[in-house]
Amino acid sequence: MRRRGLVAAAALLGGTSLLSAASPAPHAKAPGVPQRIVSINLCADQLVLALADRQQIAGLTKNAADTAMSGEAAKARGIPLLSNSAEQILAIEPDLIIGMPASRSAALAALPKQDYPLLDLSTANTLDDIHTSIRETATAVGHPERGTALIARMQRELAGLARPGKGRVAAYYQRRGYMTGTGTLIDELMRRVGLVNLAGKLGKPPLSQLSLEEMVAARPDFLIVESATDLVTDQGSEMLHHPAIRDIPRISVPQAWTVCGSPAYTQAARSMAAQIARIDRSRS
Repeated sequence: MRRRGLVAAAALLGGTSLLSAASPAPHAKAPGVPQRIVSINLCADQLVLALADRQQIAGLTKNAADTAMSGEAAKARGIPLLSNSAEQILAIEPDLIIGMPASRSAALAALPKQDYPLLDLSTANTLDDIHTSIRETATAVGHPERGTALIARMQRELAGLARPGKGRVAAYYQRRGYMTGTGTLIDELMRRVGLVNLAGKLGKPPLSQLSLEEMVAARPDFLIVESATDLVTDQGSEMLHHPAIRDIPRISVPQAWTVCGSPAYTQAARSMAAQIARIDRSRS
């Protein structure tokens, strides 16, 4: 199947349809503005929900309305949720498909030979990456001014953000002992609030496992955990409450704020900084 990845979506917005059998939507605002947008990736869901008109969105992933996974979940209610099915996508006849990257989707590979306008977004591991994804998505959905406004809002929210970490060491410790390393979004968030990533100090890859014994020996100043694990719900979260690490101060952040490079980045950064400051005040 021949497909086109659109980085800036210029062809799409130029008014030329890349769908061979698409009929114009009756409520189209302007020539070339997509009216049947399908997202096939959780991270793309959040950008589409933040930047497109609701009536433009024809389908999102099944996790789009999950508050534990998406920072934009409330906006997804009532929008069709797809199960990565080629049949569902074909029935919609989308005039824009967005993913990370969309061109690798197994569902798209199963579609009949046809051109679908695609926006292939790169994985965002830094704030600059997030801004790039916002600009590309805003342009593709026909609202570039919204992308500019969203980036400006994020910059305002981060302006003057304190760095209370002061070079202390933190570990992003997850269920079953997984730890997130450098070159990741959570690593950049740590650095933004003045923390040093334990994974980097130990020379660990972007994702690794660290036993309780190794964590105790490393003696980090903070553990950053997903807020869903604040309570013991199963064996995976139980180890995070082991007596050996119970006294290490916790910074609790919803997974929905960090699983994707999204506008929720600023919420995560501000929350982390505030929690560190609160822990320090409680010690004084």
